[in-house]
Amino acid sequence: CLKLRESSFAGSLSAVKRMVARIKAEKPVEPEDVAIPVRSAAGEIAQVDFGYVGRLYDAAAGVLRRAWVFVLVLAYSRHMFARVVFDQRTETWLQLHVEAFAKLGGVVDTVVPDNLKAAVIRAAFGFTDDPALNRSYAELARYYGFKVDPTPPRAPEKKGRVESGVKYVKRNFFKPRDFRHADDRVVNAELDRWVAEIAGQRVHGSTGWHPLEVFVAEEQGALKALPVRAYELIHWKQVLVHPDGQIVFDRRTYPVPWRLLGAELWVRASARTVDVYGADENRVASHQRGVPVPPEIVDQYLPPERAALRHRSRSFWLERADRLGEEVGVFIREIFEAEDVLSQLRTVQAIVTHLERFPRERARAACARARYFGNHTYRGVCDILKKALDREPLPLAIVPAPTNQPEARPRFARTATELLQLKLKWEDCDELQ
Repeated sequence: CLKLRESSFAGSLSAVKRMVARIKAEKPVEPEDVAIPVRSAAGEIAQVDFGYVGRLYDAAAGVLRRAWVFVLVLAYSRHMFARVVFDQRTETWLQLHVEAFAKLGGVVDTVVPDNLKAAVIRAAFGFTDDPALNRSYAELARYYGFKVDPTPPRAPEKKGRVESGVKYVKRNFFKPRDFRHADDRVVNAELDRWVAEIAGQRVHGSTGWHPLEVFVAEEQGALKALPVRAYELIHWKQVLVHPDGQIVFDRRTYPVPWRLLGAELWVRASARTVDVYGADENRVASHQRGVPVPPEIVDQYLPPERAALRHRSRSFWLERADRLGEEVGVFIREIFEAEDVLSQLRTVQAIVTHLERFPRERARAACARARYFGNHTYRGVCDILKKALDREPLPLAIVPAPTNQPEARPRFARTATELLQLKLKWEDCDELQ
């Protein structure tokens, strides 16, 4: 940025850093520069963080994967909980807290996390800013009854106990051992044993006591009791309603009311259900998680007059046509057979859905008239109903005399005599318009 503003500047990044360090050294000490030591009561605070530990073998996936160690350090006793994981997703973050509280046998008053997205979606950069918690993490905290105190950005010293704890785990547990080909379940079993027999029994450099002994003697009893019922992991996620009236969650689609197209909604997902909430916090849809949504449920969320258009099978539209009457069913079959290559599905959909808006008597009469004049178009059917021609009687059809010719005469061919006989009747008809 400096070179962009000052094209003549030729200094290096190291030179700039040395200058900043010199300025800081010459600057007088301010009250804000003093690091205030914080003393925590038993059961009051736990600090949590991740640390990268290289590539380990994932037994479930059967491959080597990037791995992290999750560390929770109790601020009073310095006793810790550690677990190896292969991602930092929200579900993993929540499950680690559940396992940690179960292992400790209780819950602290306050948890101090870093600003990772699984915990904090908006960091506070000063006293005037308010952090925003991940909704899934907030629900977990509400269930267990602990407060969340996010670490200010770029201030790792504010959670120095877990920072030191992560370094200690990496240096003392992982560095002397080769776990590249070990099952992650074996690694976590060894990690539990290491916490109890090594980390918990060492003389802590800051406190001078054995963390596990102090935890058992003083802090464990100060923890809040665990909830009676086991926590069901809840995942909140913001989603967008797509043009087809559905949202995508966990690689599956779920329908919502069609009037919410383009809206941003919230999904609250448990192991069994997917509940969708609007901006007003009201639930707008609820589905079973991981199960295909039945077609009849999908139809409920679509516009009533257009829901049937998603059905593409010929049998579906023939069945709907037959429900309107025999004349309608015969007419629709003729349309399907009118072309041997070009699909007539869209024409059939338009005609059937239009006919369903009218009484069945009118639908049947309109189809009978359209068949009589060989009009198999959507516009033709609409014109008949619009002009109420379906209420008019059909012209008298004259059956031609049998002929000995092998070729059949075209359906609407008439002799001069026949045309003269029908002349007066045709003058009173609008059908040929």
